[in-house]
Amino acid sequence: MDVARPELRQRKKRRLWLIVGGLATASLLFASLVLSLGPAVPKVKRETLLIDTVKQGPFLRSVRGTGKLVPREMRWISAETEAYVERILIRPGMPVKADTVIMELTNPKVEDDLRAADSAYSAAESDLIAKRAQLLSDSLEIEASLASRRSEYESIAAQEEAERLGLQAGVVAAVQHKKSEIELKQARNRLRIEEQRVKATRANIDAQLASAKVRATQLANTRALRQREAEALHVKAGLDGVMHRLSVEEGQRVSSGANLARVARPGALMAELRVAESQAKDLAIGQTAQVDTYNGIVRGKVLRIEPAVKDGTVLVEVEFTAPLPAGARPDLSVNGTIEIERLPNALFVGRPINAQRDSETMMFRLNGSDIAERVAVRTGKDSANAIEIRQGLRAGDQVILSDTSAYDGASKLDIE
Repeated sequence: MDVARPELRQRKKRRLWLIVGGLATASLLFASLVLSLGPAVPKVKRETLLIDTVKQGPFLRSVRGTGKLVPREMRWISAETEAYVERILIRPGMPVKADTVIMELTNPKVEDDLRAADSAYSAAESDLIAKRAQLLSDSLEIEASLASRRSEYESIAAQEEAERLGLQAGVVAAVQHKKSEIELKQARNRLRIEEQRVKATRANIDAQLASAKVRATQLANTRALRQREAEALHVKAGLDGVMHRLSVEEGQRVSSGANLARVARPGALMAELRVAESQAKDLAIGQTAQVDTYNGIVRGKVLRIEPAVKDGTVLVEVEFTAPLPAGARPDLSVNGTIEIERLPNALFVGRPINAQRDSETMMFRLNGSDIAERVAVRTGKDSANAIEIRQGLRAGDQVILSDTSAYDGASKLDIE
């Protein structure tokens, strides 16, 4: 027969509560410890990072651009009229003179227009000659009439004077002299009228000749235009140099004004660089530049800056101040660096990813061990591959330049 022992049941229950309480206390202690440690520090391989040291000293500000070599002197040749490319005589790379025919075009209408213009001008010239002869005849006829009237007047005037003297001497009747006076007055009126008619006729002759000359001149200009159009079918280089580019093929139809070819002087080249618009604000004409042709670095200076932005870049033309290396030719790809400013003493570091000038950014600074801490940094002026530090870093500090956006939530990095 079992004997009930209540003290054993109480002892077991007490032991169970002690175990549960101990486990709860241990859990709370562990949670407190984890919370006190904070989030885990991300580990990053050192070889995957770009690390640079902050420097103090002379700081060269520069911008970079990519581009190509282009001729300084070139000429685009365009079609004067609509035509078909009949034959191409010169290919790219071949030397040409200014009067070298590089291709021949054909357009029957241009030839017909030239023949019509020739005929119209010849007819106008003939008309002008005939008009001049006719007007000369009319002029001579009117001049003869004027001379006759003047002779008649002078004869009557002489007679009137003789009769006036005879009247004074008493040998001529007064009636006779009066008749002479009347005839003299009529002759004077006829002479005056004839002089006015001659003057009007001369003005009319000049007007008719001027009109005929204007028409002849207009037709001469038309003929000259048709002649130029016909001559332009024999396309000439217009420049001593090398055929640089050919934009058409034989048999192709081209419209008026279409580019046919480009001729350039091969010895005079310059660089066209495309600089990002964000870096182009400090560019100025005359700044020193260095252009890498991949066969040597050549010094130059900024010659021209495009005022407009295209595709996020600004076009900069650089003329060379030193000879180009052998093998330099148009359309050769190049890289260029343009010097903006030299600061005699500045605190600077290599340009981090996404860092902007005159702004505040976050960087990871190594603390001398394998831990990098996030710090706030104030930047100043920038360059192609470096940026000025105004606040947050000191000379000798090491910072991570690589993209650390994957660790935006971390205040520290463990560098392995």
